[in-house]
Amino acid sequence: MESVRSDPAATAGESALTVKILVAGGFGVGKSTLVSAVSEIRPLRTEEALTERSIGVDDTSAVAGKTTTTVAMDFGRITLPNGLVLFVFGTPGQDRFWFMWDELAKGALGAVVLVDTRRLADCFASVDYFERRGVPFIIGVNQFPGSGMHTADQVRDALDLTPDIPVINCDVRERESAKQVLITLVEHIMRTMSTGRGALTY
Repeated sequence: MESVRSDPAATAGESALTVKILVAGGFGVGKSTLVSAVSEIRPLRTEEALTERSIGVDDTSAVAGKTTTTVAMDFGRITLPNGLVLFVFGTPGQDRFWFMWDELAKGALGAVVLVDTRRLADCFASVDYFERRGVPFIIGVNQFPGSGMHTADQVRDALDLTPDIPVINCDVRERESAKQVLITLVEHIMRTMSTGRGALTY
């Protein structure tokens, strides 16, 4: 894999192999929580309080306790046991912030699409974005109260995904669970590149 040296976040040691990845998904699905859970540095967060202007725009019915929203990005860093350094960028979930995605996606080798099975439609735009650009991605099914348990095949069928795209259940509040999501993504990126299907479009 190539090193993401051109990214201003690449401040780890010059000998480290660094990879930029994205965490995407709908509003309130747990992107900021995942970045915070795995980051070995204090994560950069660009959150603002939800205000009256969000009424009728941001659907908080499934995440009633949510009081803030990411308006630009989240950033964290984690070093995997093999020495690989991941720069993890969380994308904003609302469609009014999607204009930032192209900039955030530059140089990214892969992505995690987090989903809440109670509102699967919220992740369709993320899935479509990465499919159209040929960016390897996996699905992380974040567990919420009342979401029920679904098999990987059920989620894959509901999202109309090919069998080679990994689907993993997770609780992004737990560091080890969130870390396993990132490890699964790295393994998927490596498999994809080995078959020549992971050509970058940026």
